[in-house]
Order: sequence, then structure tokens, then C-alpha cells
Amino acid sequence: MDLFSDVWVVTNVLRPFLDISILAFLFYQIYKLIAQTRAIQLIKGAMFLLLIYAVAFFFHLQTLLWIINSLATVLVIVIAIVFQPELRAMFTRIGRGELFRFASRANVEHIETVINALEVLAGRKRGALIVFPRQVGLKNLIDNGTRLNAELSSSLLITIFGFDTPLHDGAVVVQSGKLVAAACFLPLSEQVDIRRSFGTRHRAALGMAEETDSVILVLSEETGALSLAYDANLYYDLSSKEVRRTLRNLLGVSGESAEESEDISVAS
Repeated sequence: MDLFSDVWVVTNVLRPFLDISILAFLFYQIYKLIAQTRAIQLIKGAMFLLLIYAVAFFFHLQTLLWIINSLATVLVIVIAIVFQPELRAMFTRIGRGELFRFASRANVEHIETVINALEVLAGRKRGALIVFPRQVGLKNLIDNGTRLNAELSSSLLITIFGFDTPLHDGAVVVQSGKLVAAACFLPLSEQVDIRRSFGTRHRAALGMAEETDSVILVLSEETGALSLAYDANLYYDLSSKEVRRTLRNLLGVSGESAEESEDISVAS
């Protein structure tokens, strides 16, 4: 009887649970790969077409069903051609084992490294533009820039933005303790009510915040003011403490910076 119970549990409980868990994990990992390319628009379009097909099937709209069924093969071919670079990149990443690679998150030291570099650059009257990706991937943006994949350091950031090198123009992308790419050009905001005093860096930061969920840190070359752009908004002239706190909250960073620890010690 016990053997029968064990077999029943394995067959009717553990096996379906394992089956669903593996499928859910695979779908999630594939979605993360697709989300880092333009192919995410493909998913949205496919869901829209499926919704139309479901409506046509439910209400027996024969003409609409005939059109969708007739175009199905053509649409598959068109999608394969239009998104061929993205699909090839996705399968290449799967082949490299990136499907099962878990990205590390930013930590306090990474934020401190960036802030320290910007404080030095502000003293030199140099501007900077730094992008922190979140859920939405920036593969196309990174591919159009100059890939570095270097360890994040204050000296490297100062070298990129402190001198008129080819990498000075554009933004750098910082993720998981890596300076992933430099000289990445961001989309400019088309808001008409943005301050006229804002230059290209601020407009690019706001444009990026409008199109993605990234957090963009801007250092003004003229005033040395620090600004953050996220969720389609630009927050101008923030203090270093405000930037630290906001970045930690938005990037899901736990722990205290050295400066905050000193403040707590003094207060106590």
C-alpha cells in the first residue's frame, strides 16, 4: 500500500509539478533573452494577432478567420526575415549557455565607484552620461556602441569622460559591476516643454527614460549638477546623497555606503 501511495504521488503530483516548473523556467529565460532585442515587439504583435484570432473564432467571423489562416505562412516568413539578426543572436546566446546564466545585481560598491568618478569629473567641468539597465535589455544600444566588458572602476570612467577621446561622446552602460559599452547614442526626448537650458545629454537621458525602464545618471558639463532620469521623468540638480539613495532603491541594492555608515556613527 505504501509503495502504491509513493507511485501515485510521483505520478500525479511530483511529475506534473516538475513538468510545469521546467516549462515556466524555460519560458522565463527565453523571454529575458527576447526582451533584450527588438524581437520583444514581435511578441507583442503575436499576442495582438492571437487576440484577434480568438475573437474571430469565438464569434465565427469566417472572413476574418480565412484571411488570418491565409496569411499565417506568409507572416512566419516575413517575421523570420525581418527579425533574422535578433533570432540568430538569441539562438547564439542559448548555444553559449546564457539561458541558464543568472545575472548579478549591482551593489553599493558599484554605485560608490560611479559617484566618486562623477565628483572628480564635476571638479574638472566635464560631463558624463551613464545608463543602468533594469528589466528591459539594451542589446541593440550596446551593439551600436563600443563594447568594453571591463571591470567597473572610477579611473576608467574618468578616463572615458575626462578626455576628448572617441569614447567621450555618447553614454556608457553599466551593469552587474561591468562597464559593458561606451559611446552609445541614446534617443533624444521629443518633449516640447523641456527646459531650453538642457543640453543634448539631458535630452538623451530623458529620451532613454521614456523608451525603456533604465535609470540614467547625467553630469552637467556647464554646472556640475547631477540629474537622474527614470520612468519618463528627469530629476535635475540632485545631491550626491539623493543620487545614492535613489539608485539603491531603483536598482534593488541593499546595504549601506561608507558615507552613510559614517553619518549613522556621528548621529549615534
